[in-house]
Amino acid sequence: MYFKTLEPAFYDTDALGHVNNTRLPAWFEWARNDLFRVFVPDLDLRKWPLIMARIEVDFLAELQYGQPVEIRTWLSRLGGSSFTVTQEAWQSGVCGARGHCVLVQFDHHAKQSLPIEGELRATLVSHVHEHTDSAELDVPALREAARALGTHSATSEGSVPA
Repeated sequence: MYFKTLEPAFYDTDALGHVNNTRLPAWFEWARNDLFRVFVPDLDLRKWPLIMARIEVDFLAELQYGQPVEIRTWLSRLGGSSFTVTQEAWQSGVCGARGHCVLVQFDHHAKQSLPIEGELRATLVSHVHEHTDSAELDVPALREAARALGTHSATSEGSVPA
């Protein structure tokens, strides 16, 4: 499991005073960078082996400006050439949003999917938790393991894409 913490910026809010629903897909994409590094360590787009097949976000509670948000990211399914990334945005002990994204390993020149095999598959298996709700997981233990692996980080306001 990957963990990233961010401080919502003022521009993340809307006229209703809470974080705008358009921000969650951007935050979730930003939080997938650690997972993307499994495929492309330097994030060089010329070597990019992934395409997005699906994304969905459920909004469960309002997220507010001025309080940190923890994004939790894990794989909830690993198939032959695709996988599902599940992500949650937590603030003050409440899950504000949950998203699922299906990514496919893809050969952009041949225009076809590629199998997930060998060392890559073994690495991805270590991030699979077949739950779609982190409340079902031992999050404190997973957070400590993420710190040990260097996959737990925080950012200050303004570091998340606009």
